[in-house]
Amino acid sequence: MVPSIRQAYNKQFSTARYNALLQGLAGETGITPDFRVAETPVFVPAALHRQLLDAGNAINALIARPGFRELTEAAIPKHQLVPREDAHPNFIITDFAVTRNENGELAPRLIELQGFPSLFGFQELLARHYRRYMDVPPDMNNFGSGLDTQGYTALLRRTILAGHDPASVILLEVLPEQQKTLIDFVCTEKMLGIPTVCVSDLVQDGKKLFYRRNGQLLPVRRIYNRMIAEDIEKNRALLGDMVNFQHELDVEWATHPNWYYRISKFLLPHIQGPFAPKAWFLHEIPVLPQDLHHYVLKPLFSFAGQGVIIDPTPEDVDRIADPENWILQQKVDYAPVIETPTGLAKCEIRLMYCWPDDAPAPILAHNLARLSKGKMIGVNFNRDMDWVGGSSCFFE
Repeated sequence: MVPSIRQAYNKQFSTARYNALLQGLAGETGITPDFRVAETPVFVPAALHRQLLDAGNAINALIARPGFRELTEAAIPKHQLVPREDAHPNFIITDFAVTRNENGELAPRLIELQGFPSLFGFQELLARHYRRYMDVPPDMNNFGSGLDTQGYTALLRRTILAGHDPASVILLEVLPEQQKTLIDFVCTEKMLGIPTVCVSDLVQDGKKLFYRRNGQLLPVRRIYNRMIAEDIEKNRALLGDMVNFQHELDVEWATHPNWYYRISKFLLPHIQGPFAPKAWFLHEIPVLPQDLHHYVLKPLFSFAGQGVIIDPTPEDVDRIADPENWILQQKVDYAPVIETPTGLAKCEIRLMYCWPDDAPAPILAHNLARLSKGKMIGVNFNRDMDWVGGSSCFFE
């Protein structure tokens, strides 16, 4: 999106360099990414960067506003409510489509958001390997808030470990070896020294939790929470008997499971601003808009684009048995703004915030980008195309 940098990058690109990048990712982690890595990073111009920061700050201000808990109390399914919720989330993730406004200028439009961590380990690795194997201008930065590699690692330690011994902090996931994000778990373990533990491997003794390592039971003081409740339900038969997190437990969370629901698609109808498309809870719409094809239907409790209806019809709406768990959102037109040797690509940019327990406000830490040439943006939907997939931004 910075024309001079894009043209220079495309000119120097070679398949050999791209393959070396992929081999570098696998070589450092021992894992081949189970999703497509794009041939290019995204070069974000200064004007768009400022708009992204303004939008992120506006959303964070809403989350920090008094009364936010009351506003989002209905977001948490009663059977998923977990005790001992923290005062604020440790992570805020916001996804923006890159669009063009009525003047033809680049502008961000909010797509989704979550109070749940993203690929904080892998994105540092990916950006570093783009620099190593490709031509990335040295004055462009992938980190946020004036951070460098050392400061970024320190921020993650502060947020995830919160002063605890790494041996007593675990990355908790559902069947981690089967997750597409396994490479991120490996990166996180290398960076912070914390083990990855399957939820079914936890041992409970009263209110205390333990995990097994080398024949020993080690205490769990804090959980870097990567598990999603829907994943637990889907794999219940494989997981067997496991800890009931709805019971009182003597453990800290980063971030607490309730925030996964509070900061989610549930929040979209409450967000206002030039960056925010209109959104309503489906059960609160008295009459469907006549131009329904200009909207998208999204289930509140899903992830990775699952269940989204891109071109809804009145019949689709009629088939929904639980409209209170769906939103209707104004469709966003992604602009094909990234020139590639095989055609223009669309782009989505994720801002990744950390909010340590002792910090007064969220801190922008890193980013993630996704490139697409199809209808859907997620890496699962572009497997047979090139110059698409997961990427990282470098900001002008």
